[in-house]
Amino acid sequence: MKEWWIQVGLLSVPLLAVYLHIPPPKLSPALHSWRASGRFFTYKTQNIFYRDSSGALGSSDIVVLLHGFPTSSYDWYKIWEGLTQRFHRVIALDFVGFGFSDKPRPHRYSIFEQANIVEGLLGHLGLRNQRINLLSHDYGDTVAQELLHRYEHNKTGCVLINSLCLSNGGIFPETHYPRFIQKILKDGGLLSPIITRLMNYYFFSRGLGAVFGPYTQPSAAEYWDMWTAIRTNDGNLVVDSILQYINQRKKHRDRWIGALTSTSIPLHLIYGPLDPVNPYPEFLQLYRKVLPLSTVSVLDDHIAHYPQLEDPMGFLNAYLNFINSF
Repeated sequence: MKEWWIQVGLLSVPLLAVYLHIPPPKLSPALHSWRASGRFFTYKTQNIFYRDSSGALGSSDIVVLLHGFPTSSYDWYKIWEGLTQRFHRVIALDFVGFGFSDKPRPHRYSIFEQANIVEGLLGHLGLRNQRINLLSHDYGDTVAQELLHRYEHNKTGCVLINSLCLSNGGIFPETHYPRFIQKILKDGGLLSPIITRLMNYYFFSRGLGAVFGPYTQPSAAEYWDMWTAIRTNDGNLVVDSILQYINQRKKHRDRWIGALTSTSIPLHLIYGPLDPVNPYPEFLQLYRKVLPLSTVSVLDDHIAHYPQLEDPMGFLNAYLNFINSF
């Protein structure tokens, strides 16, 4: 019996080694097209992917899209064309550690760095003196809050924010409920890097599917594109480091919520109420209490954490109604 277990162990070692060195999946035609239509700029030593599309003639408005965790700028593909019909320029980036951008390790990922990258991108594009409409989701909400704090305090090089629209982000740490796997990864110590190396498409799709509504699940192709974007540049190996943003939200709560309460710019929330991460009605009641001057669009009750993917037309209409209201 003992010899049998030794043989199994010896066989498992090369099999595990092969598994851990499986190359990332090839890009689908849709994801390849998204990447081909974008460019890279360098922030310090990191290559950052972005898309910048010219849109509506006669409009001077600019919108910058800030994506969520653990996905990428591709989250916006369903509303991209609709935005180009309203805005002069539509810009999105992959934060460092996400999508097609570099994913350094070891690296101390932070919301502050991501805000610096947004500022760097707008400087690279010659838009530092232009007023910008920010549209954000999830992780991107927190980056937007940091950008807003800098704007309200007249920080040098800050983004000149014209408006801010948030969506389904952990704005309030007290009403934010990370998934079980997120808790393990961010606080798992030596266990975290082992889990990230063993992460695979099956567990990824099951975990991400839990934050979508039951009637608005991604297709198999959409799941695969999300997984491919994560696996590009070994992004699965930095997930635990990026997840420290949850602790950063708690540490800097007053700074980031204070930015929202003190601002006078037009502020809006688009909310999918079936979100298990920021659940209804707890999250929405606190939002309306703390930010009574903000307008709110609540989508259909079957829309969950990714409203721009689950109900793109409802999301787009809600956003354009907000933009056209001031």
